[in-house]
Order: sequence, then C-alpha cells, then structure tokens
Amino acid sequence: MKVIVVGCGRFGSELAYRLYKSGHDVSIIDENESAFKILQPDFMGTLHEGDVLNQDVLHRAGIEDADALAAVTDNDSLNMVVGHIASKIYKISRVVVRNYNPQYRSMFEDFGLQVVSSTSWGAQRLEEMIFHASTRTVFSAGNGEVEIYELVVPDKWVGKSLGELYPCEGSILVALTRSGRAHLPALDLKIEAGDVILVSATFEGIDAMRKQICADEEA
Repeated sequence: MKVIVVGCGRFGSELAYRLYKSGHDVSIIDENESAFKILQPDFMGTLHEGDVLNQDVLHRAGIEDADALAAVTDNDSLNMVVGHIASKIYKISRVVVRNYNPQYRSMFEDFGLQVVSSTSWGAQRLEEMIFHASTRTVFSAGNGEVEIYELVVPDKWVGKSLGELYPCEGSILVALTRSGRAHLPALDLKIEAGDVILVSATFEGIDAMRKQICADEEA
C-alpha cells in the first residue's frame, strides 16, 4: 500500500517508520528539511521537503496513486485542509487526520474526516489508569467515545446473575471469560469468582458501572 504521511514531527516520524516496517511504500512530507533527521536511520521511504499545499509537492509525493494519507502536523487547520483535499479532490479513500487541540475536534467531524485526537485520548487513558484500576480498556473506537473494557468481577457480585446488574444504560455485555474460556453472556448466568466480563460502553456507561461497583463494595 502506498501511504503519504504529512508532518515529520515525533508523531509523524513514528507513524511513517511503523508503516515502512510493515512493508508499505511510504512518502513523508514536511516543510522543514531538518525535520527528517528524527527518522530512524533504516527508514527507506521517500522524503519530500516543501509546502504540502503546493500541488507540485503533492505530485512528487505521489498523491495521484496513494492508497492512504495521514495528516499529522501540529497545525489543526493544515491537517483539516490537507485531509479535505486528499479526500474530495484526489478521492483517497483512507484519510486520517490528527487533531492537536481538542477544542477544534468538532470541526474535523463537520468535515466528515476520520480524526484521531491524541491529546483527548491520552488524557482519558491516564485518568483511567490512575483512578479506575478495576476496569481496563482493551479496545478503543474513534477517540474513546465507545470502548471495550475488561472488568474483573468484584467479590460482592459472586452468586448474582448478570441480569441483576443489567440493563445498564450506555453499556452492552460483550463476553464473559471463565476458566480461560469465553462465553456469550446470557442474563441468567450466575457469576462465579474469577470471572472476567468484557463490556462495550460509552464514557457515561462505564462511569455508571464503576459507581455501581463502588456502591456494591461499600455495602
């Protein structure tokens, strides 16, 4: 797959290197030639210095034949415009853009762009790691609007049925793992010690579940 990465900062250089090591044909664009020094010595993609909004620069990077483009500079406006150009003018089907300032994330969504907000996502992950040890994120969709959490069953839940704990607005049971085997969760299934539950939930849904766990543990 031919991929163009716009922006060779720490984020872009890491992405470009990972794509290259996965066997993709990678072109990376940055307006500063010195930015390329951050790349790993064994990176063998093509480097293109210049203004990404210059058509000649895009042409040299091979945008006409690109299968995917990632705009990951620290300039939200630039990422938005480049993503729009790649998607609407060059008809690239796989366009992903980085949102640097969370205040502007809704603008990316208004443009219909696939967006990754590393600041929002990272802050949410750190909060969970600090304050919510009972649940662990195993998969994140979008920018964390919906995630799959692994929940180790509290002792107070043993003997109860899953139906006693649900329905819980904003969350859906995905699976229950018992003795190393996963099961589709039936609501009449009695919980046993050591069970691990996978739950798909919004932030509000998992917050409600965490409050329920705390209330049960304090009861």
